Amino acid sequence: MGDRSAQSANLFMKDVAYRLVERGQLTTDGNNRYLEAVDKAFGDMQVDFAQLQKIYGTEGSSGRYSPPECKGTKKIKVTGAPELEHISTSCIERQNLTMRMGMRRFARLTNGFSKKMENHCLAIALHFVYYNFVRVHKTLRVTPAIEAGLTKKPMTLEELVQLPTGQD
Repeated sequence: MGDRSAQSANLFMKDVAYRLVERGQLTTDGNNRYLEAVDKAFGDMQVDFAQLQKIYGTEGSSGRYSPPECKGTKKIKVTGAPELEHISTSCIERQNLTMRMGMRRFARLTNGFSKKMENHCLAIALHFVYYNFVRVHKTLRVTPAIEAGLTKKPMTLEELVQLPTGQD
């Protein structure tokens, strides 16, 4: 959880670098704070890094809370040898949409917000455990956890609420 500051970008990229065990391709949006953050986090560890910058029109937005219309995108290779056809932010954008649609606390102008960051983080964790271990997806016909070979059967809601929270 963080804002679009340099500090948040550095913490996020440090976490990503820690989790990678082999060279991978990384694509970020056009936030220039990622340029330094990726360099700091990955250092000598090789990464194929590109940015996908959205190009917006100059005319005003269509509504009070809407950005100007996106006219296109620009793929920029930053370091390494990112494969052009894999420079995309579609997967994370889809995940963000799923999260926004599944949790009211991410919808604008709602009263379902979290007053404490700790509660917010726990709500996100609960959402993703449900999404990956309990909910059977129509296209997969199983849960993502079963499809990935992590479990043999869907978790029940009873089992979900019995999970330890790490909070004492």
